[in-house]
Amino acid sequence: MEFSTHKSEIVDTFSNVRSFSFQEKRSPMVDEERVNLLLDTILDFKSSLKIKTNKIYEVNERIEKITWFNNLDDESLMLLNDLISSAKDLRTSLIRQYLSMNFLRKKGIAKSEIKNFKNAIDELREAFEDLESVFFFLPEMPEFKEITKKLSLV
Repeated sequence: MEFSTHKSEIVDTFSNVRSFSFQEKRSPMVDEERVNLLLDTILDFKSSLKIKTNKIYEVNERIEKITWFNNLDDESLMLLNDLISSAKDLRTSLIRQYLSMNFLRKKGIAKSEIKNFKNAIDELREAFEDLESVFFFLPEMPEFKEITKKLSLV
């Protein structure tokens, strides 16, 4: 009796291995359609990241342009303060997004696009820090006031 149970188990296992082996011989090693879908998804990701990076660079340029403004009233300074706060908040969100891409960077996926994205984020920080310095910190420094006065005489 025990022999028939073993024999049945062997036959079942053989049948399972045989079917699996046959399926694997007939199926391609790599499903081209799935690979193409993966590659398309990577290209879409790279494209959307480039668009986002360009948008950050545009914001940076606009902020940098504002640093050259002169003689702003209190209302404008209040708006600048709000702009700086919004830019800091934006940077925080973008840094979170960048950190979520670590696994892609480690796998070598979209390395240059991710690097450019990070550079744009770093420049955003520099832009709003410059804005903050020009309008809120430097004007409060006596040395800066004196240099500005001397430059205005030239």
